[in-house]
Amino acid sequence: MLLSSLGTSIANVGLPALAHAFAASFQAVQWVVLAYLLAITTLIVGAGRLGDLVGRRRLLLVGIAVFTLASLLCGIAPTLALLVAARAVQGLGAAVMMALTMALVAETVPKSRTGSAMGLLGTMSAIGTALGPSLGGVLIAWLGWRAIFVVNLPLGLLTLYLAHRHLPADRRTTTTSVSGFDPAGTLLLALALGAYALAMTLGRGHVGPLNIALLCAAAVLAGFFVNAEARVASPLIRLSMLRDCSLSASLAMSLLVSTVMMSTLVVGPFYLSRALGLAAAPVGLVMSIGPIVSALCGVPAGRMADRLGARGTTVAGLAAMALGACALAMTHASMGIAGYLVPIAILTVGYALFQTANNTAVMADVQAEARGLVSGLLSLSRNLGLVTGASVMGAVFASASAAATGDITAASAEAVERGMRSSFAVSVVLVVVSLGLAWLGARKAPKPRP
Repeated sequence: MLLSSLGTSIANVGLPALAHAFAASFQAVQWVVLAYLLAITTLIVGAGRLGDLVGRRRLLLVGIAVFTLASLLCGIAPTLALLVAARAVQGLGAAVMMALTMALVAETVPKSRTGSAMGLLGTMSAIGTALGPSLGGVLIAWLGWRAIFVVNLPLGLLTLYLAHRHLPADRRTTTTSVSGFDPAGTLLLALALGAYALAMTLGRGHVGPLNIALLCAAAVLAGFFVNAEARVASPLIRLSMLRDCSLSASLAMSLLVSTVMMSTLVVGPFYLSRALGLAAAPVGLVMSIGPIVSALCGVPAGRMADRLGARGTTVAGLAAMALGACALAMTHASMGIAGYLVPIAILTVGYALFQTANNTAVMADVQAEARGLVSGLLSLSRNLGLVTGASVMGAVFASASAAATGDITAASAEAVERGMRSSFAVSVVLVVVSLGLAWLGARKAPKPRP
């Protein structure tokens, strides 16, 4: 979990160095990040399903090996095109790792401690996210841009050894045949998700003909996917699964909450620099508070879910998120850094509670033969929320803060402040909708037998 999140965050800090090394535009080197994220988003559900069929431990070892080898290829890539291709392969390995890690935890950890284990996974993900920019900056300064990819080689080999040494063997009942795999459905879903992710990513929140065409293509491909799944004997996703209100509510909440959290990354730097007048270094320091709080809260959140129940902890986390988002929607620059940091800390604590409890509630109840698939769906919902949040919340912020100038970079401090309050007002609505879904999912959840 740490490796896959580190692979996402460490590359961002290297984009300026990559643009200089390859004499390429910033838009071109952004594909180093985009290729990785697109590969994860499009392949993670298929990876989870394939793990259910051929054995999760077996496929996880393959995923770690692919990730490690691709990291080496990234580090020795002679051209930008080959680097982007290697990053896509690295994303394939990361998709397997993300999909099957959570499934293996649910399979090997006692149900009474599932929350604590999920909280630890959340902590590792947060550490990887927080560590990436600082570690990447040091490596680039000392050894150059290639080091930010090669560093994954020893880490990957260590992870491969530990997984091979300590993970339990796949159960004998697990089939080693891929005859039940649905290649057509997997391809259609991957194409639909890829089109949607590109539509949300390209244009940085500005709607144009290309974005609209991609969204239409995503909708058509999604329709083909649903039709194909209804006809095939062994579908990638049994549509009856999505009629489970508890599972559907959990997936929808994960998407909405991730959209809200992405708004902090989109809006925060502008507010801190333009409205509060902070320099680049203090902005980076303040922005690191969120991942640090999330890392510190992961394990306690898991223990709370174990002791108080996953669904009650989910509601508590959403309530805290609503409080934090509401405070950000009402903050003013006159409150200074504290007026931003305190609500962000509340929001992040709520997110840690929600994410851990929601994952625990889903993975604790899922049937053993579908753990990889459902784990992939959970990770997909989070990724789609991040992709959607970057575009939609960015558009809300730009519209509210740059209406007069038409350019966010030229907006006044007052306009940026207005844009932030508008963005988090929308975030409050999204969290309230999530609370409604939590209530609906709890009502429809099967009652435990006496």
